[in-house]
Amino acid sequence: MPQRVLTGITTTGTLHLGNYVGAVRPCIIASREPGVESFFFMADYHALIKCDDPERIERSRLQIAATWLAAGLDTERAVFYRQSDIPEIPELTWLLTCVTSKGQMNRAHAYKASVDANLAAGEDADANISMGLYSYPILMAADILMFNAHRVPVGKDQVQHIEMARDVAQRFNHLFGRGHEFFVLPEAQVDAEMELLPGLDGRKMSKSYDNVIPLFDGGATALREAIARIVTDSRLPGEPKETEGSALVTIHDAFATPAQRVAFRDELRAGLGWGEAKQRLFDLIDTEIGPMRSRYEALMAHPERIEQTLQEGAAKARAVAAPLLAQLREAVGLRRFQPLKAVASETPKSRSALPVFKQYRESDGRFYFKLNAADGRTLLQSQGFSGGREAGEWVKRLKTEGESALPHAPVALADGATAAEAAEALAMLRAAESS
Repeated sequence: MPQRVLTGITTTGTLHLGNYVGAVRPCIIASREPGVESFFFMADYHALIKCDDPERIERSRLQIAATWLAAGLDTERAVFYRQSDIPEIPELTWLLTCVTSKGQMNRAHAYKASVDANLAAGEDADANISMGLYSYPILMAADILMFNAHRVPVGKDQVQHIEMARDVAQRFNHLFGRGHEFFVLPEAQVDAEMELLPGLDGRKMSKSYDNVIPLFDGGATALREAIARIVTDSRLPGEPKETEGSALVTIHDAFATPAQRVAFRDELRAGLGWGEAKQRLFDLIDTEIGPMRSRYEALMAHPERIEQTLQEGAAKARAVAAPLLAQLREAVGLRRFQPLKAVASETPKSRSALPVFKQYRESDGRFYFKLNAADGRTLLQSQGFSGGREAGEWVKRLKTEGESALPHAPVALADGATAAEAAEALAMLRAAESS
């Protein structure tokens, strides 16, 4: 089965050179790998959380779409779409909202950071915090789970959201799956080797620092002018230059071959002037992005072509999303009315009479499970786990292996329960699983 990889980018601004090196280029390269099914989307619903300027959002969506296409995204291989063109996503968001605890949302980093900032400023804890910001992780979970992505490339600050998506998926599967798992559990893909591209002043390239190098905006002239403003030391031509920690050298490395990197450092140590070094950096970058810039300008001049591409991508995405959502609606009880059928009386072996495992998360942040008898009494209580996945794996093992797994399981008998009762309950569950 192909590995599905999903990547989204919020449409609130224009992409710069750091975005291209850190996200666009590696994602496009990864999408060409055999056995990979890539989904790329513009997170324009997410943009509404951060921005209330409609013109800015509209302009950003167009510019970002044109950038991905100009950079070489193959829409025959990858599914490329706008989040807002997939109505199944907000419906799934609501289904997931109904199984997500408020306590989990209270622990989301973005929400906690906003609360902390408000308190530090002497404001009410929830001042200016919208439900969009508060529920952001659920919408992100819907983005991921709608297409059952196996891997999601993210920065370290987004890993918590992937963990939340896993928790929500497990909870939905447990509540409504009845032995069937609707959602795969996504994995965060954090590239440990990927360094943030430094900006003009040596700090990470960011519009908030006003230190970015434009990707396409302003053409070759704007690129040349930005490179000329990269901060260097005062050593003159002919004097050896220190290459370690140089923003200019780091940016050069992002576009150079290994041989070019070595030669560039050697020349700087031999006295190459900073002005000449910046000219070489411009030539190197422009060789790669110059042709893309031409494609970008052609696309921006014909937005209807971009629109057609996105509509085709939306059709592909909905072909995946609609059947899954139909299953989910059926699972939660949002079904079409059918003629009534006679209902056979339930036997003692019916599902309602079976013991049941219950998984949950305590206030200490750890994950637990317990085994309840058919009459509701607790028979087994697990230890705490750092992740819900590990707890779920033990539940699955106990269901399938039964009493034989007990000696190895991190569980204890509950007060008043006997080993014979626990063994009998596990045998019932094992029989139900195999039937």
